[in-house]
Amino acid sequence: MRTRTTAVEVPSLPGLGTTWYERGPRYWLRRTVNALFLLAVLALFGYVALMLYSGAPRTSMPPRVRRVWDAVQIAASCATLIWGWVGQRRKLRRQLMDPPVPDAFRAAKRAEQGRAVYWSRAGLVPLLLATPILPPIVAWCVGWSAAVLTVREYPGEVGARRRLEARAGRSGTW
Repeated sequence: MRTRTTAVEVPSLPGLGTTWYERGPRYWLRRTVNALFLLAVLALFGYVALMLYSGAPRTSMPPRVRRVWDAVQIAASCATLIWGWVGQRRKLRRQLMDPPVPDAFRAAKRAEQGRAVYWSRAGLVPLLLATPILPPIVAWCVGWSAAVLTVREYPGEVGARRRLEARAGRSGTW
């Protein structure tokens, strides 16, 4: 079991606190709760997307066109699911090559939160206009989120661990 260094304070990371350092039961509980919350949000988003999709645009089509349209939606959703997964994995790989230090990680999270609020408000009207192609958009979000949830270690953890080791006079990661 790893022990904390008494000379250097373990930095707190957003969403993980200081549990990332020892990666014990509290760490995995936090990661599980975060993942379950994100999955619940994605399930709600997917449900709304499917309800909007199965509404007016699809029901006004003739049966043959509807079957072709559904097949195109399925193919596009599979492609965007993979696209979201691959894109996020590449981004995470780049971040792991040069992980952010805790202060930069915290600043980036604050900046993302501000943009997320803006985009959620600005995206409502185009979302309703994009109803015919909403399932592939949701599939991309699911692929992107699944890539985030299945990473072994977040880039912020790697950066904090490297900074902590540099301050403690040790090198290397576990």
